[in-house]
Amino acid sequence: MITTYKIDIKQPATPVQQQERAQILDVLRGLAILGILLNNIYGFSGYGFLSEEMRQQFSTFNADHFLNFLQITFVEGKFYSLFSLLFGIGFSIILIRNQQKGINPLPIFYRRLGVLLLIGAAHLYFLWQGVILLLYALVGLLLPLFRKCTNKALLIWASVFILAPIAIDAIRLWLKWSPGDFLQPIGLSIDERVGITEENWRTYIFKEGSGFTEWWNWQQTSFIYRYSSLLNNNRILKVLGMFLIGLYVGRKMIYANLDHYRNLFKKIMLWGFAVGVPASFVMYLFEGDEKFIPSSSLGMYDTVFYALSVVPLSLAYASAICLFWIKKKGITRLSVFAPVGRMALTNYLMQTLIASFLFYGAGLGLGQKFGLVV
Repeated sequence: MITTYKIDIKQPATPVQQQERAQILDVLRGLAILGILLNNIYGFSGYGFLSEEMRQQFSTFNADHFLNFLQITFVEGKFYSLFSLLFGIGFSIILIRNQQKGINPLPIFYRRLGVLLLIGAAHLYFLWQGVILLLYALVGLLLPLFRKCTNKALLIWASVFILAPIAIDAIRLWLKWSPGDFLQPIGLSIDERVGITEENWRTYIFKEGSGFTEWWNWQQTSFIYRYSSLLNNNRILKVLGMFLIGLYVGRKMIYANLDHYRNLFKKIMLWGFAVGVPASFVMYLFEGDEKFIPSSSLGMYDTVFYALSVVPLSLAYASAICLFWIKKKGITRLSVFAPVGRMALTNYLMQTLIASFLFYGAGLGLGQKFGLVV
């Protein structure tokens, strides 16, 4: 299964030019940033913390409910998966470019990961718990382990990691155990000390009169609960799986030879939508039932249909965009997303800064003042 690393494409390997990168990767990255914002706005605005009874108090409840359906079905998980795919492609570009120059790519890659790790840790602890940068840096450390795998092996490993949560959650259900639960008592003890309780946590940083103190109290434990959740929902394996698909795409240089892979894009798009859309509908039905692994066997529906919906739809989105790009020969309004993609990290960080100022009591305090429809 392990062989010497090589670039496996039907055309001669050539250095990736800036224009090639800008033509599709930056557009996809910009769209992924937008999708991540649409997903994160539920946390930023505090709407995601509200109970169903609290949401019913908004005059826009029915419209909000429909938007919530659209978000869960077509957005949730799909765009962080696309972002993960692009991260894997970026790793492959570092490998290819530097190997062509006779340079060992690993020190460069690890140096970039180190910077990302520091930024991600600071973002997570000081700004917002929903950030994924630290997780990317940590999981990214594993990528070089797969750099000598054959292309076939990469896809096999990616499939194993993406589907593994189904088997893992079945074991968790049997053992009545969750890997992230050891963090919960730590978070609860800190919450108790700063005055966050079971009764007030939903509105703590959005309530009238809250400010910097409440926001900082919230930050003391939010990252603990975040990583407890990431461990419990097997996010590490899901991200690693998408990284490996991205590494495969980068090796084949599919992004630089879009027209050559037109038929592949068509197949992925058709199968992705055919499997992903129905599975996403079912995922929505079970997401709000509050039945979770390991306390309820019904939580397995969440795991199964998340696996069957998120990756297929994410790949279908990417394929549809590539097909549209081919048809328009790159002359399309989608180009507006390219500048966003070229500054993906900056735009990702700015999402947090702007949203925190808009929604939290330490800023304008608009959070939980209205529903999703404004």
